[in-house]
Amino acid sequence: MKITGFRLGLLSAPLRVPFRTALREVSHVHDIVVELHTADGAVGRGEAPPTAAVTGETLGSIEAALRGHICPALVGKEVASLEELCSAISQSIVGNTSAKAAAEMAVWDLYAQQCNLPLYKLLGGGRTTLTTDITISVNDPETMERDTVDALSKDYDTLKIKVGENPALDLARLRAVRAAAPEAIIRIDANQAWTPRQAVRLLDNMQSEGLNIELVEQPVKARDLEGLQFVTDHSPVPVMADESMFSPLDAMTILQRHAADYVNIKLMKCGGLSNALKILSAAEVYGVECMIGCMLEAKVSVTAAVHLACAKGAITRVDLDGPALCSADPVDGGAIFCGKHIQLTDAPGLGIHGISGLRYLDGTPIAI
Repeated sequence: MKITGFRLGLLSAPLRVPFRTALREVSHVHDIVVELHTADGAVGRGEAPPTAAVTGETLGSIEAALRGHICPALVGKEVASLEELCSAISQSIVGNTSAKAAAEMAVWDLYAQQCNLPLYKLLGGGRTTLTTDITISVNDPETMERDTVDALSKDYDTLKIKVGENPALDLARLRAVRAAAPEAIIRIDANQAWTPRQAVRLLDNMQSEGLNIELVEQPVKARDLEGLQFVTDHSPVPVMADESMFSPLDAMTILQRHAADYVNIKLMKCGGLSNALKILSAAEVYGVECMIGCMLEAKVSVTAAVHLACAKGAITRVDLDGPALCSADPVDGGAIFCGKHIQLTDAPGLGIHGISGLRYLDGTPIAI
């Protein structure tokens, strides 16, 4: 079964409420979808969000990388040659990790379809259910308290609290959230906003007040590994690396230095399932637990992450709330999201049948 062509499309979905972090504010999901087609009518799908503040990619750059470099390198190749296809994606262009991740998803989707297996089984997994946290955007303490109450009313019991914008308010934010959710698991994400010493001071204050924080994600700048290690060595709260870890090499460096207690794997950062599997192998060697996370993504790419998480025991924490943050789900098939619960089916590949409202970009400029 050969790949005979490809199409790119724009998937759009409004968010229930604006998504705010120390890095950005977003009100809609606008993602590029890639379809790889075969002569016998099979379609493999992948998805890439523009996250310029993290990966450096925009809608235009993702489309250009896929259309001009990545997808043409796949046309004419056999779906059964999985390793060759993934190598072609990796070598087609430098960087562009989200675009590469989308193409890899589509390749793995086709390969699993050809094997007539759901992707999680192809990856060696046995479980079919996950429980995700829900993100509370950074806002004033009163708004975050209301958002926390709303999340609890939807049966979420693990909250990922965004902090870091105006760090002077962070302690008050956490007090408000903890008062509204005394029994919830609370993890926080500073999105690189703190200095190392500021991070340790804030985390000391949070724990001394009994706020009981499970972990802190990316407290310092992405490239400041010395600062990350300083926080890990001195913080009363376990530290998770996120933006500091893109590649398997990044993972090895962090793991060897013990610069973080946990690592957050996102397909959009590492460039796809192949590199995610390498990071997981390294984490298993060092006995480090992983989180599976996502950017602001709809259900195509998050379904791929769900399959990976269901296959690998080193993934012990799940932050795959992207589809839950959207006010509508345009994707037919894929993982089933019901509040905090995520369920996979045994449909071959990713199990995605189509996307309503997908606007194909057949040579037309993106306009949103």
